[in-house]
Amino acid sequence: MFLLLTTVLLCACQTNTSEAVIFHETHEPKKANAPFSDAVQVGNMYFLSGQVGMDHTSRKLVSGGIEAETKQTLENIKAVLAHHDMEMKDVVKCTVILSDIKDFSTFNSIYKTYFPQKPARTTFAARDLAVGAKIEIECIAVKK
Repeated sequence: MFLLLTTVLLCACQTNTSEAVIFHETHEPKKANAPFSDAVQVGNMYFLSGQVGMDHTSRKLVSGGIEAETKQTLENIKAVLAHHDMEMKDVVKCTVILSDIKDFSTFNSIYKTYFPQKPARTTFAARDLAVGAKIEIECIAVKK
């Protein structure tokens, strides 16, 4: 049994070294000098950088607290996906960071309207998110 499990794990962890890694440029001109990519592609997998509830035209967080920031964060993710010809249904994993775990219920009620397919998810709270955000979400999507 141990040998079988070890073999399965080793096979699952091997990567195809022929897959090119593509560091995509941002679709937001005001983020062109950011020290990270909005999306990094390996094969048909896209690793999206964390998004916050920032209105990219003004480069400011939207007002209205966790509800407004959650909606804007998810719309920002939707925009990055659309730039790469994908939709929210292509997301298979999300990592969610809240500045206050007490906001979980409000965030979750909005989140599930964007992801009816129920991607895998990790959610935790951490103080002092970038730019004073109340939420940040990063995703992994698979392009079909």
